Amino acid sequence: MTQPNRFQKLVADVKQRITEIPAEEAHQQTQRGEAVLVDVREEAEFRQGHAAGATHLSKGVIEVEIEDEVPDLSQPIICYCGGGSRSALVADNLQKMGYTNVRSLAGGMRAWNEAGLPTQ
Repeated sequence: MTQPNRFQKLVADVKQRITEIPAEEAHQQTQRGEAVLVDVREEAEFRQGHAAGATHLSKGVIEVEIEDEVPDLSQPIICYCGGGSRSALVADNLQKMGYTNVRSLAGGMRAWNEAGLPTQ
């Protein structure tokens, strides 16, 4: 068995400080208007297909642009990426910025698709 690389160690560390949410629960909360769903993948990934209703703020710019999109620090935010690693890193950073209700979609877009949830 291979040892985790530095990125995997970083993600494992971050996941101890954040909350992950299953795809079905994330979908229900966004459908009820209880949370903002944010796709943190790259623009090309987003254009290829994304969770229905998601806002796009890539990992490279979200910390700069989040306050314009979500000015309320208590607004529930659910971040997702392809598999759940990048969104975990983003969730951690948003918490450091003062956002108090941030979660990461467990399994990312892969889990969303496997659950058969709507995409655009």
